[in-house]
Amino acid sequence: MNTTGTGTEAAATDTATTGDVTSGTTTGRTTSGEALTYWTGTDSPVGRLLLTADPDGAITSLSVPGQKGGRDVGDGWLRDTGPFREAEAQLAAYFAGELTEFRLPLRARGTAFRERVWEALDAVPYGSTTTYGAIAARIGASRAAVRAVGGAIGANPLLILRPCHRVIGADGSMTGYAGGLERKTRLLALEGAGPDGPRVG
Repeated sequence: MNTTGTGTEAAATDTATTGDVTSGTTTGRTTSGEALTYWTGTDSPVGRLLLTADPDGAITSLSVPGQKGGRDVGDGWLRDTGPFREAEAQLAAYFAGELTEFRLPLRARGTAFRERVWEALDAVPYGSTTTYGAIAARIGASRAAVRAVGGAIGANPLLILRPCHRVIGADGSMTGYAGGLERKTRLLALEGAGPDGPRVG
C-alpha cells in the first residue's frame, strides 16, 4: 500500500471534494447515498499513516505503508484534517513517549467474533504483552479457536490505536503483524515492552 501521496490521493481528493460540494458535509453522505469517509495522512516514526473517519468523527481505520490488508484512499473519500486533529495530537504524544493510552472515538466494523477480539486488545496495557491464547481465553473461546483469534488480530483495522502489536507468541516470539515485524518490534521498544517484559492474561 502506498499512502505517500501522489496520484491516488490527489484523485480521491478531487472526487471527494466534488461529492462534498453537491451533498454537503452536514448530511455525511455522498451523492450515491453512501456514508462519507474522511481521510488524512500524517507522518510518524513508523512511516506515513493513513487515517479514516466516519461522518460522526469516529476513527474507522489506521493503516501503514505496505500493510497486509491495509486501506488505500478510495474514490469519493474526502480529505479533511478537521476530524483528525485530536488523533494526530495523541499519536504525536504517543510516539514522543508522553501518552500511554489513547482516548479517541473508535468505530471498527467486523464480524461479532472479530469485534470481541478487538475489544479484548483494548485491555492489554501499555508496556506489556499478551499471547493469542490469552486473548482467546479472555473472550471465552476454546483453545481450538486460537488460529481464528490470530486471524481476527491480523485483520485489526486500527493499528497502533488498538494495540495488536502487544500480542506475541506463547514462546515470546514476535509472530505475525500486519504492519510488519520491524514495526511491531519498534512499537514494543517504544513502550519498553518485549518478550521478557510483563505479561497480562
